Amino acid sequence: MPEGDSVYQLSKRLQWMQNREVTATSIRVPRYATVDFTGMTCERVWPRGKHLFMQFTAPGHAPQILHTHLKMEGTWAMHRAGERWKKPAHAARVVLSLSDAPQADIELVGFSLGLVRVFPAREYDQQMGYLGPDLLAEDFDEGEAVRRIEAHPDLEIGRALLDQRNLAGIGNEYRAEINFLAGTHPAVLVRNVDVVKHVRLARRLMWANKDAPVRVTTGVRRTGETSYVFGRNNKPCRRCGTLITKGFLGGEGDLERVIWWCPRCQPEP
Repeated sequence: MPEGDSVYQLSKRLQWMQNREVTATSIRVPRYATVDFTGMTCERVWPRGKHLFMQFTAPGHAPQILHTHLKMEGTWAMHRAGERWKKPAHAARVVLSLSDAPQADIELVGFSLGLVRVFPAREYDQQMGYLGPDLLAEDFDEGEAVRRIEAHPDLEIGRALLDQRNLAGIGNEYRAEINFLAGTHPAVLVRNVDVVKHVRLARRLMWANKDAPVRVTTGVRRTGETSYVFGRNNKPCRRCGTLITKGFLGGEGDLERVIWWCPRCQPEP
């Protein structure tokens, strides 16, 4: 699943949409099938954690927001109008044509999106207020993120970091690497860890990767050497040589997710 830095980069690639008029709309989700942005102008495109937002406006109409989430398999692709799509049409969930005169319009297609919603812009805070501070926001509120995590002292730190209500943007890869760098097993309870340290590591790691083509947490960009523990089951720890271990963490309403750790550098609780 794409993490906060991936959605941030996607948003940057879509900035060309701003100030362009929508010339055709097709939202292939039953609840929003009749929504039509045609004739409206894309005013803004922005990320928030793992979520992507596009705002459309037109004189005499209330601004509308298209909210999408890539989940596991979602992608956005751009095509010149009339070009053959690179993915099957049945996977398209959103198709927007935007003006690019004097050339052919540009088709923006969201394939296999895990979430598609439309709501009035005035409801943005109400709809998205549950999210914690965005790790890639210029005004990231570290204190609020720490407060939200520490409000649940008996939750495992590995689950707390993934909870987007605490801080927005962390996925499984960052979770694994943050815990390794902090020397904390993912199953250690929040009450027993330095939460500030974990939040600062999260901010620093994601900020360092926000514009990078390859996500790196080790400082080494060579293939196969970019992470410490993520995806490295039964491979030697880069620090101590102990074999990395894989397990699962979750339950009580959360999906079980894979975790990786070094048994020596991150002793189990």
